[in-house]
Amino acid sequence: MTQPLMPMATATWLIDNTTLSFKQIAKFCGLHELEIQALADEYPARVVGIDPVQNGQLAAENIKECEDNPKAELALLAGAVPEQRRTKGPRYTPVSKRQDKPDAIAWLLRHHPELSDGQVCRLVGTTKATITQIRDRAHWNIQNIKPQDPVGLGLSTQSELDEAVARAAKRRGVVVEEAEPAEVPEFTGPVTEDTAENIEE
Repeated sequence: MTQPLMPMATATWLIDNTTLSFKQIAKFCGLHELEIQALADEYPARVVGIDPVQNGQLAAENIKECEDNPKAELALLAGAVPEQRRTKGPRYTPVSKRQDKPDAIAWLLRHHPELSDGQVCRLVGTTKATITQIRDRAHWNIQNIKPQDPVGLGLSTQSELDEAVARAAKRRGVVVEEAEPAEVPEFTGPVTEDTAENIEE
């Protein structure tokens, strides 16, 4: 169940302004009943209450219904809490897999050197400083780093890796085309003594 915004402040208001049970308030706010009891006892400190009806998170009719029926449950109004979207910040990596990042970085540097540092950062969820240390073999744990596929380690998906490699290859192809020297046109004119000497030179 989605929690209301500022659950402790909401719970404090419900304690002070309704006859709802601690169990009903705890379930709605995503808190434990003992936490509700502590808020009621103003421990450890007084929390300023926020009216969930006024800020559009709860209907007054729903509160009245739950006050009359202890078994009824409070329901958060639709759209009351904005949907959480993933930001463009660093990828979150579970603590259990963070020690695998250097292995994944080493594998990417070895097998896909065309990837930019920024792409490696996004795939593995690391920093450019760490990539540089591993590339220069200056990482503190370089002796124990064993290159391993980040997909196999669960740090990225195969589709993400394929997309990054395709972008890098496309970018590399554009650079190569721009760097190619212009072709020298083949001489097709009549051969004279002067032109023969120039061609030989």
